[in-house]
Amino acid sequence: MSMRGIYTSVNDIRHRVFSEVARLSYEYEKPEDLKEMAAIPYRIIPGEVSTYRESVFLERAIVRERMRLAMGLPLRTAAEQSAVFDGAEECASPEKYYQPPLINIIKFACHSCVENKVVVTDQCQGCLAHPCKENCPKNAISFKNGHAVIDQSLCIKCERCMSACQYSAILHLQRPCAKACGMHAIRSDEYGRADIDQEKCVSCGMCLVNCPFGAIADKAQIFQVIQAIRSEAPVYAAIAPAVIGQLGAGNTLGKLRAALKALGFKDMVEVAIGADLCTIEEARDFMEEVPEKLPFMGTSCCPAWSVMAKREFPEYAHCISMALTPMVLTGRLLKKKYPGCKVAFIGPCAAKKLEASRRTIRSDIDFVLTFEEVLGIMEAKNVKLAEMPDDRAVIEASSDGRAFGIGGGVANAVKNAIHDIDPDRTVLMERAEGLDECRKMMQKAKAGKYNGYLLEGMACPGGCVGGAGTLAPIQKATVAVQMSTREGTTAHSTGSKYSDMLPKLEE
Repeated sequence: MSMRGIYTSVNDIRHRVFSEVARLSYEYEKPEDLKEMAAIPYRIIPGEVSTYRESVFLERAIVRERMRLAMGLPLRTAAEQSAVFDGAEECASPEKYYQPPLINIIKFACHSCVENKVVVTDQCQGCLAHPCKENCPKNAISFKNGHAVIDQSLCIKCERCMSACQYSAILHLQRPCAKACGMHAIRSDEYGRADIDQEKCVSCGMCLVNCPFGAIADKAQIFQVIQAIRSEAPVYAAIAPAVIGQLGAGNTLGKLRAALKALGFKDMVEVAIGADLCTIEEARDFMEEVPEKLPFMGTSCCPAWSVMAKREFPEYAHCISMALTPMVLTGRLLKKKYPGCKVAFIGPCAAKKLEASRRTIRSDIDFVLTFEEVLGIMEAKNVKLAEMPDDRAVIEASSDGRAFGIGGGVANAVKNAIHDIDPDRTVLMERAEGLDECRKMMQKAKAGKYNGYLLEGMACPGGCVGGAGTLAPIQKATVAVQMSTREGTTAHSTGSKYSDMLPKLEE
């Protein structure tokens, strides 16, 4: 179950950390100013009595590590002796990228949850029928003092006992972060705390939003973005299509544009423009290559899905589209239009941070922020979205381009573009949300069940609207994005006024 749409104490602390780091960056003049980092945990966690955990000292220690991560600094363990601002001067440069790993577990914030265990609760009635015992294929269940007991050495977690129990007395306990991880990359360390296998992790961030203890965090570039804004170079905000569902009732893209200008951005551009160009490129590739050269083609825009598919199905890596993502195409478009500018992609996604840090893409996208991080920056500058004038941007994207943020939106856009180019061409499509489901889709494709198909993979539930950097309930955000598609300049991506620039952007 996702916690999106529920504002918890974890969200509150994250928000306040982002806000304080942003405030520090706006006020930063000289290296000595970074020592202010030592005072920030006392502002976020004031007083002598703990609010959330067993100790106020532990609460502040966790805030310190969250601050470091928000500045792109490496995490420290409880065994390390160093000042919270150590290394911060190096990170103060706008050109500084965070060092991997992107997704981090603050070990002393981890609850050491039960990893994977089926247990009988006190609801067990010790009934006469014993359906749990009768349904267990491994004879792992016995009865002691009229109560069912599971032998963990025999249990295979098949959950047959759970479905057989009419009192719902049996539970399958799983570590929430591990349950949410479609890459099965989370294991236990020697102390029973969660640990990420970085060889498997694709930085989707699903563990981050599903940890009820707030022990997992991604690195950010909040400080660096603001340093760039304060420099002479113009910084453009490239807004992902999924943002529309994150603004709250009554807030518009026009208000967001005004708010971003108040933060110091030169202007705001919709990444849906790049989505249109990505659609045209994928449509063209699909028509040329499927099924003559490739058995099927997978979409390229979700980096977590793309990396998973290529890593786990290397013999079909060439079947994942080579088209540049909407983020990259929009960045290139801006850099050609405004030489010397910097581009900050603002989106719902942790994996986009990893994509932007690749050496081949660094020249196109300078920074990646999530919607959640931008809200923290707004608070630091006392910019209230609801009070902003509606600085209505000129809509330049199609309805299909704006729909990229929701599940099925990418495949549908490509299908429509193909139909515009060749009305007689039939396009078969399949899509999956969540990396476990994406893996199943690829397994079927490998078995030949999707020959001739266009496959859309999305790492997050609902598509980008369910990304790790979102705050709104997924269903509500989906409806908001769907409503926004009514304002597109044209219905389909083939009507993009930038399509003639595509060859130059692909170079």
